[in-house]
Amino acid sequence: MAGPTLQPVDVFTGKQFDAQFLKLGPMATVPVITDSDGPGGKSLTLFESDAIPLYLAEKTGKLLPKEVAAKYEAIEWMMVQMTTLGPMFGQHAHFMRFAPKGNDYSQSRYTTQVHRVLEVMDQRLSQKSWLGGAEYGIADIASFPWARNIPALLGAPAAEKYKNVMRWAGVIDQGRAVKKALATVDDVRAKTTQFDKA
Repeated sequence: MAGPTLQPVDVFTGKQFDAQFLKLGPMATVPVITDSDGPGGKSLTLFESDAIPLYLAEKTGKLLPKEVAAKYEAIEWMMVQMTTLGPMFGQHAHFMRFAPKGNDYSQSRYTTQVHRVLEVMDQRLSQKSWLGGAEYGIADIASFPWARNIPALLGAPAAEKYKNVMRWAGVIDQGRAVKKALATVDDVRAKTTQFDKA
């Protein structure tokens, strides 16, 4: 059986708006996956970065508890990433890096919201090893990419302040699969427009 095929989409040059890509992901966002062995043996295409791991967890029976209460505890922390961590960090990065001057209110608002969600996550991770509960799972996978960039996006003082988040991110960062994925990200970035050069 062939492994997955990766097709980079350079969002800094607008490739996400190509007609062919919009047929797969109508919101013009990445990632998008196509599973040729979807339900009933049929091909299934999914967009949205939180729908994808939910689907894969359900399909494989991994990274999401089967017991109902534990399952929904993991899902609610995945929703924190989807509704707060990701959007607030994304807006923070936009207004700090790309927006024209004169957006002090916006910068302040999104920076405040980022710190608020990190305070909640730090408290959670002072009591639990993993965001989603007793085991590593989809809530951790979804939240890690933002959290690992705290020093770059918020500075060293924030990394010092959110010790539990940084400890948790450090543990995830050492995983073999994570190292492989980040090496792939570095390879793709080297071939496309980079965030710092956009």
